[in-house]
Amino acid sequence: MIHIKTDEEIDIMRRTCRLAAEVLLMIEPYVKPGVTTGKLNDICHDFIVSRGAIPSPLNYKGFPKSICSSVNEVICHGIPCDDRKLRNGDVVNLDITTYLDGYHGDTSRMFYVGSPRARAAKLVETCREALQLGIAAVRPGGRLGDIGAAIQKFAEGRGYSVVREFCGHGIGKNFHEEPQVLHYGRPGNGIELKKGMVFTIEPMINQGQPHLRILPDKWTAVTEDGSLSAQWEHTICVTGDGCEVLTRLDGKTPF
Repeated sequence: MIHIKTDEEIDIMRRTCRLAAEVLLMIEPYVKPGVTTGKLNDICHDFIVSRGAIPSPLNYKGFPKSICSSVNEVICHGIPCDDRKLRNGDVVNLDITTYLDGYHGDTSRMFYVGSPRARAAKLVETCREALQLGIAAVRPGGRLGDIGAAIQKFAEGRGYSVVREFCGHGIGKNFHEEPQVLHYGRPGNGIELKKGMVFTIEPMINQGQPHLRILPDKWTAVTEDGSLSAQWEHTICVTGDGCEVLTRLDGKTPF
């Protein structure tokens, strides 16, 4: 069942979504060669807690850390650790979800570690643009399939593949709610979008094939062929005439 948010709920969600976006802004100077993903996790955790919030991933279904850190071939759900130092040329996704005043806010972005390689930068920017096209398809009366179709057409047109095992999701009082938001599909298919729906769009785009495998930690998803993967994510609210990106800080958020 899809929960249509009231104006009061959406106002509360603006606050938690803004905090999640502020975490990504805060952490950017720390993402550099030599830092461990465990250190990045600790910095984000302390920032979130200092704002009176809780990091949603911590202990969620057994997840052991406060953020997800997905480096290079890791598609999503990478577990931060103290023995993984970032190296020049790496690309890393940091996925932040905050729980504040009873509601969750979810966002993620890609970071370049040092100087990006040209092929990696092209993938990362393609994924970012695909997210923007998905957001542009959100409007009342539209369909969920419009979002996935826009993302798939653009990414595959650039020669990349779209991960199908993971998708965006409704969000609110619960970390994950209905509907599921696929990043592939056909225009006009799927449920109708209505004012007050709140969900994430978070395309995962691979440089190679779309197939993945899960590591023995039972969380980390990596590309089966070892190719690079990229992901960007926003939390979106359907409005009366389009949508509002709740996790975007105007003039500050780079996506």
